[in-house]
Amino acid sequence: MSNPPVSAEPGHQLDRRAFLRNAGGAVAGVLLADHFTGGLVGTAAAEHRHGRRRGRDRFAAPFTLGVASGDPLPDSVVLWTRLAPDPLNGGGMPNRPVPVQWEVSTDERFRTVAQRGTALARPEDGHSLHVEVRGLEPARWYWYRFMVRNDISPTGRTRTAPAPQTGGDALRFAFASCQMYEHGYFTAYRHMAREDLDLVVHLGDYIYEYGPNVYRVPSGNVRQHDGPEVSSVDSYRNRYALYKSDPDLQDAHAAFPWIVTLDDHEVENNFADEIPEDEETDIQDFLVRRANAFRAYYEHMPLRRSSMPTGPDMALYRRLQFGDLATFNVLDTRQYRSDQACGDRARPLCEEALRPNRTMTGAAQEAWLTSGLRESRTRWNVLAQQVFMARRDFAPGPEERLSMDAWDGYMPARDRLLNFVAANQVRNFVVLTGDVHANWVADLKADFRNPGSAPLGTEFVGTSITLAAMASTSSPTPRRSWPRTLTSSSTTASEATCAANSTGTNGGLTTRWCPMSVDRERRSALGPRSSLRRTAQAWPRKAILAWQPGVVRRRVLRPRDPNATLNVPRRRPTTQGGPPWPDSVPLNCSS
Repeated sequence: MSNPPVSAEPGHQLDRRAFLRNAGGAVAGVLLADHFTGGLVGTAAAEHRHGRRRGRDRFAAPFTLGVASGDPLPDSVVLWTRLAPDPLNGGGMPNRPVPVQWEVSTDERFRTVAQRGTALARPEDGHSLHVEVRGLEPARWYWYRFMVRNDISPTGRTRTAPAPQTGGDALRFAFASCQMYEHGYFTAYRHMAREDLDLVVHLGDYIYEYGPNVYRVPSGNVRQHDGPEVSSVDSYRNRYALYKSDPDLQDAHAAFPWIVTLDDHEVENNFADEIPEDEETDIQDFLVRRANAFRAYYEHMPLRRSSMPTGPDMALYRRLQFGDLATFNVLDTRQYRSDQACGDRARPLCEEALRPNRTMTGAAQEAWLTSGLRESRTRWNVLAQQVFMARRDFAPGPEERLSMDAWDGYMPARDRLLNFVAANQVRNFVVLTGDVHANWVADLKADFRNPGSAPLGTEFVGTSITLAAMASTSSPTPRRSWPRTLTSSSTTASEATCAANSTGTNGGLTTRWCPMSVDRERRSALGPRSSLRRTAQAWPRKAILAWQPGVVRRRVLRPRDPNATLNVPRRRPTTQGGPPWPDSVPLNCSS
């Protein structure tokens, strides 16, 4: 199902960007000839946006998924696109590399081209492109586009970061997460694309893995996923193509550079390192699924080659600095974490959650983070991460119920981090969080149980892009037979726009939140044993060699094709102990 046509909303002028977007038209669903091979490529998906055409051409416009840019540095940025004339059916490209021209200009009409080149879109990468343009000027807007034969992509706009020693009046950015396609339209991105921003940060759950109507909202889903629960490379590719076919999401990608990291639904709900949610799933099979998911994620995100996955491993945590104003530490809290304690879900605290060796980030990432915070000289130090960090008690009264999937289930790791922030007097410590489909603001304290404890930083939790449905009675049931406590919210789609300013009280952090009302009524529900079972997959089997903590372990994945062997290096992180934690306050939002 596609979005309805975009039109000027009451009280809003139809701006130039929206006019150009709508004037682009839609690709008709007709059988088109492939001018790369002379053969047929299949039916182009109806109502997909496409780039401008130069002359008459029988080939379906290949830029149906738009363009994007990301990971801005002072002299470099990543440009992304994927050739997919038949995006929902594998892409529709020939099984060979295709040369693609790219251009970067200092003006949107490309009268002054700063750089140009040619890159190969390879079939093994899903015909995606990740062009790392270097030699750009810092703190400058650029426009970019791609060309294949007679087809020109939509024009994207991007911005480089300021040089490290330079100051700046402000850094304007938005952060987003949890864009469940079936729950609503991506209207928040339509509004985001109209904002005056320098950057967008995506905190995960870019796609959801479920089959059609497995995860429903009480009012009913407005769109449907295009197939059963995804697990193969092809099915993940088609799912990303479905999401990225949304014109509002494409416009937000084309308007600003993005910094992205994933959470759980890009692979499977609540996975932890190599442990799947469903305890009946073979771990060997799950790692193959994770490798497929990471491969498709990289193919559809504006990430650098340093993040290209190797089997079920992908280097995602990284640091980006914006002059002397802000440093963004982008975390990965899924790939290295210990298994959820106490059986997962929201439940009373158990002894397992307090074990000193439990980790949310793994030892290497934790050391990298603390080292970067210690050495930072920027005014603001930001953590872009996935799950709730402040203490969040779901139960009224003296009873205590905490989410074992959030930092509450990893208290020693959280204590180590916040004790480090306190001991090293980390300046203006800010945490950006997604996951929970609701807006919150919380003080990060040395002692969460003591209301008078001094705050060490602030956590901003943004709601979901589509309808918040955490308390839906028809949401997927947990795959472990544990009770769960959920919060309900009437929150609808919204993005939170933050401006980190160099002047003003306490550094001048200002926020603009919630153009909607939020209901914080609490409800509880008992999750029955899951009836969900993953569809049978022809996944390869693998042999696992024994491992020891801190020693590199190698897995050999042996697909049914005996000639296809993948050597996968893996590291098992180790950590050490730490101390306790704070109360959070829901943000009272009103229109």
